[in-house]
Amino acid sequence: MFETIAAISTPIGEGGIGIVRISGDESFDILEKIFKPKSKKNVKDLKHNSVNYGHIYDENEIVDEVLVMVMKAPKSYTKEDVIEINCHGGYLITEKILEIVLKNGAKLADAGEFTRRAFLNGRIDLTQAEAVIDLIKSKSEKNLTLSVEQLRGDLKEKVGELKKKLLDVAAHVNVVIDYPEEGIDEPLPKELWGNLEEVHSECDILIKSYDKGKKIKEGIKTSIIGRPNVGKSSILNSLLKEERAIVTHIPGTTRDSIEEIININGISLILVDTAGIRKTEDIVENIGVEKSKTKIKESDLVLFVLDNSEELTKEDYDIYKYIDDKKCLGIINKIDKSKKIDISKLDKINNWIEISAINGLNIDKLEESIYKFILEDDIKNSSEKLILTNIRHKSSLEKVKDSIDNIFNTLNMEMPMDLIAIDLREALDSLSEITGEISSEDLLDHVFKNFCVGK
Repeated sequence: MFETIAAISTPIGEGGIGIVRISGDESFDILEKIFKPKSKKNVKDLKHNSVNYGHIYDENEIVDEVLVMVMKAPKSYTKEDVIEINCHGGYLITEKILEIVLKNGAKLADAGEFTRRAFLNGRIDLTQAEAVIDLIKSKSEKNLTLSVEQLRGDLKEKVGELKKKLLDVAAHVNVVIDYPEEGIDEPLPKELWGNLEEVHSECDILIKSYDKGKKIKEGIKTSIIGRPNVGKSSILNSLLKEERAIVTHIPGTTRDSIEEIININGISLILVDTAGIRKTEDIVENIGVEKSKTKIKESDLVLFVLDNSEELTKEDYDIYKYIDDKKCLGIINKIDKSKKIDISKLDKINNWIEISAINGLNIDKLEESIYKFILEDDIKNSSEKLILTNIRHKSSLEKVKDSIDNIFNTLNMEMPMDLIAIDLREALDSLSEITGEISSEDLLDHVFKNFCVGK
């Protein structure tokens, strides 16, 4: 069905090993021309799932000492014959072996072509293919967990359950339409009405989970804001557990935004230490202040920092007015000093944590508060919940909900059953788009364009 393809599956550069992967009907024919096993066995007689020691040859010249892994169709990643040549890691040697493989009949694989073949050959559905790239690009433990669950087929299974409920409804509707002589008076029995309500409700839950899944997948954009010298940079350094930002007692030391990524309980935080917001004659610092205001608007979470040892100032109140209470955690810093602050008037913020960044006091509690504030509930046992991380899946489920809303309206207004059949078909098609049972070349190109060559 396809040409035999090959690519380097490991990062280019020096390393312990390099892997050249081959997939297709001619894999063994190509291997027979370039590989001589130490065992003297015929290449085509090598066992499935075996690792074989030998040498790669370019005609009569030895190129490298290798281990060759053999995976025979259909029990392989692509459901085709797959060969993986494990050679010494190095830019020149892996490129040389790939060149030899291509010279002997293979075609250079496109980005994501191995996984695309796994999908087209029916080994995985489209959600699992998308999980592969999410798995590769995971930057946090929670994202890794969600990717593994999707790769395992959890979303595929859920979509199958939703389709089964809709198909039961469709079967009844088709009988009513196609066999009017049966005299079925009730357009939709109670249990089938319940099916529609369940699908609608489950779609709604999954759609709402996307915001959380997006944060887990992409990281939480978090801005540390406050007037100059309240300890924002000290908090950044405490969370990073290193001195990334310059800490002084001179107001306005941070002239621009500083971005770092930290990991809190498996969740990535894209942490931004913003310039202190205040009126200033310094042109450079003014630019930093304006950027700080923009960062507040763009952030998923804002850490609003106040100085425990000083009374609230006009600058504190000026910053306070920029804050959206729904995404702000208040931090009272410098609790190692005498308390002068009174936050009773800052009633827009409901979550406060007291710390001393310079002494590391309550930093662990700050991390815990950030984690709880972001996710609202604990997702450690995420096997009990299905969380969407892909906007494509969310969009398709929104279409399903819209179709079911149309069906309810049709039933309530006692309109023709043919309209229900149309909306049911649209809902089922939307679910099929998620798994790739209905897919266009443009959709597949979009999904696989972000893959690396060799996967």
